[in-house]
Amino acid sequence: MILPPATLGMLGGGQLGRFFVSAAHEMGYKVWVLDPDPHSPAGQIADRHLVAAYEDFAALDQLAAECAAVTTEFENVPAGTLDYLAKFIPVHPSASAVGVCQNRIAEKSFLADNGLPHGPFAAIRSDEDIANANAGLFPGVLKVARFGYDGKGQARVSSREEALAAFHGFNREACVLEKLLPLDYEVSVVLARSAAGEVRAFPSGENSHRHGILDVTIAPARASACLADTAQQVAEQIAAKLGYVGTLGVEFFVTRGELVVNEMAPRPHNSGHHTIDACVTSQYDQQVRALTGLPLGEPRQHSAAVMVNLLGELWYEGGAHDGKYREPDWSVLHAVPGLRLHLYGKHHARPGRKMGHFTVIGDDPAAVLERAMAARAAIGIRDE
Repeated sequence: MILPPATLGMLGGGQLGRFFVSAAHEMGYKVWVLDPDPHSPAGQIADRHLVAAYEDFAALDQLAAECAAVTTEFENVPAGTLDYLAKFIPVHPSASAVGVCQNRIAEKSFLADNGLPHGPFAAIRSDEDIANANAGLFPGVLKVARFGYDGKGQARVSSREEALAAFHGFNREACVLEKLLPLDYEVSVVLARSAAGEVRAFPSGENSHRHGILDVTIAPARASACLADTAQQVAEQIAAKLGYVGTLGVEFFVTRGELVVNEMAPRPHNSGHHTIDACVTSQYDQQVRALTGLPLGEPRQHSAAVMVNLLGELWYEGGAHDGKYREPDWSVLHAVPGLRLHLYGKHHARPGRKMGHFTVIGDDPAAVLERAMAARAAIGIRDE
């Protein structure tokens, strides 16, 4: 067990890292952040910000010398970095667990090998793999195996010819071809698992996206109790089979009433932001607890919640490409009862960049949703 005032390490300086730093500070810990961006949101509030690449071994040696344990806020930290640090100090989640989640081929194969619900797919590493792919995978979605997120690095394809063109457009990087499934809606489960195997899951959230980026999360999800329980059980199975330690997000498609795992995130998840304001323990508190060996907190949700993402285009009056750059009028949000605004302190807004979010909480789920959607419209988010 690692107790305050120990120093913890964070690989990655985005908003997820920023919330981790804040949670760790509240619990009495110091935090060092390693991120190459000198303006990183987490680095701004950390006790020390190492501005260095993730493969900079001199910086990693500093982190290992000064920190009692290290975690990460995004899945694309090189596995070699995690392995290197693990020689000296505890690193959670492990390189092996992160490695499964950061590669879509490994991720889909893990689900298939462990009998977990997944959609039909094929690994694509060559033109021949497309030629030999099952015809039932079309229409489908071709996704790069690495570094794709928020709808980037993927293309809908209705035929082998389109898949081949998309594959070449991705410079023949390894991909997965997934069958396009009829979508009822999407849900996610965020949980924490300790080194001793203790698991605490938050109630599932219901998610909607715009342009491949999470737009709104309703929590708890408006799914049946049976489906929500099943999603939690599958997420817990995933964590156990990965030997996972830390906070984990699991995204599901609901297709014709059945759950299918879409993606796993080896870190706190965007759809779990509401836990800061609506739960006894937040997903970031749990990340600190799991990393340090403290008992996991109570994940009970005390209020209905709706979280809305705030993207960079809101900073451009008259349109993201030719509009005038200005700060949105936050007063319209602060006037909404039960609304908490969280801005990430990012250096510059650009279209599609997650700049902040707000969460509306309350006792009546219908009223909370109505207030949140009205606030979403008032700040300038338009459905297209």
